[in-house]
Amino acid sequence: MTPAIGIARVYDAPTERRAARLLVDRVWPRGIKKADLHADDWIREVAPTTALRKWFAHDPDKWADFRTRYRAELRDNPDAVERCLAWCRKGPVILLFAAKDIEHNQAVVLREWLAERLTTVPT
Repeated sequence: MTPAIGIARVYDAPTERRAARLLVDRVWPRGIKKADLHADDWIREVAPTTALRKWFAHDPDKWADFRTRYRAELRDNPDAVERCLAWCRKGPVILLFAAKDIEHNQAVVLREWLAERLTTVPT
C-alpha cells in the first residue's frame, strides 16, 4: 500500500480531506500568519540546509543535482526524517512548502524519500 503523502503550497487553500499538515521549509513563509497556515507541525530540520537551498535557488537546470544532494542530507538526518515518518504512520500527510515551482522543490523529493522508507520492509 502506498502511503498517502501529498504536497501543497502554503499559499493554496487547505483541502477538504483530513490530513496532517507539515510545513517542511527551513524558514517561515512570507506573508503567512501562523494561525492562518493550520499546520500540525513545522519540521524545519528536514528542509534542505541553507547552503543547499541557496545553491539550488529553484533553478530547474540544477534539479537532478539538487535531488542527489538533498537525498544525501536526508540520509544524514534520521531524526528529522523519523519525525515526518511518525506523522505518516498515523495517517495521510500533506507536506507544505512555499516555493512557486510545484515540480522542483524539496517537498517533491521528501515525499519520495518518505514513501520509500514507509514501503521498505526491514530485513
